Amino acid sequence: MSDRHRLFISRMLPGGEAPGAPLAVLRAHADIDVWEAGSPPTTEVLRARAAGCDGLLTMLTERVDRALLDAIPRLRVVANMAVGYDNVDVPACTARGVLVTNTPGVLTEATADMAWALLLAAARRLPEGDRALRGGEWGPWHPTWLLGHRVSGATLGIVGPGRIGRAVAQRAQGFGMRVLYSGRRPVTDFPGAFVPLDDLLARSEYVSMHVPLTPETERMCDAAFFASMRPDAIFVNTTRGGVVDQAALLEALRSGQIAGAGLDVMTPEPIPADDPLLAAPHLVVAPHLGSATLETRTAMAHLAVEGLLAGLEGRVPSNAVNPEALAAGRRRA
Repeated sequence: MSDRHRLFISRMLPGGEAPGAPLAVLRAHADIDVWEAGSPPTTEVLRARAAGCDGLLTMLTERVDRALLDAIPRLRVVANMAVGYDNVDVPACTARGVLVTNTPGVLTEATADMAWALLLAAARRLPEGDRALRGGEWGPWHPTWLLGHRVSGATLGIVGPGRIGRAVAQRAQGFGMRVLYSGRRPVTDFPGAFVPLDDLLARSEYVSMHVPLTPETERMCDAAFFASMRPDAIFVNTTRGGVVDQAALLEALRSGQIAGAGLDVMTPEPIPADDPLLAAPHLVVAPHLGSATLETRTAMAHLAVEGLLAGLEGRVPSNAVNPEALAAGRRRA
């Protein structure tokens, strides 16, 4: 019987089996089982395929909860290929001595670019213009047709001044924008002015969300949130769909309470094609593409692999979410 570690990888990674690709690096160190389907494994499949494994490399679509942990007593490391880890029960992992890692930093720039793509597309009504042109609706020039909103010189509000929020704010400098930000506390050298959330919503022409999904932030963007925004404001979300009350957003768009929105994340994902939200006016949507560049997804996969291998070797990687789990794991062993 092989004494190599056994690993389950919940999706095919960028680069496939090419030399030096993330999967090839893992295969050199462990016996790996890769779920190659395009859709995520079901809970039952995940539990069956991961049984007897020492490590998991998961996506945000996989729930790592107490039931799964109970089914994998040998598990030592969960490497989550995402910045957020709301799909992982971290306290339960820590109690069992299971190290959890994520992939911070490497997707900052790509996600900030996506936030700006949504902001600009919503501001200038690009999807509507594209549909009109392709549908033969482009008639004679008219001074009031498809009027959007200015970006240069406007005020941008950043909710959540972490890495991605900072990168979005830095890009705003090139547009000569005033930047406001709100969070738990002021941040050193952030390119903007710290203000209370209510003040930010009342003053910003663009509001971009960059908070993690936690019990405190779940559905924080509710009816009162949108009622506090300016009627000419555009809302952008590239963090997690769960921070938005989608029924409230739909009503805000239908009633003209806000001018528009750009979403890269929704609830659920994938969102059904007949969901009423998708029929809302002045809405730009993308299917969770924030980190979807070849370079970024490859870097994320390599970072997940590095964290997974480090944890299996008893080392604390730089991307450990719960480094204290290693000590708990040693006591358990």
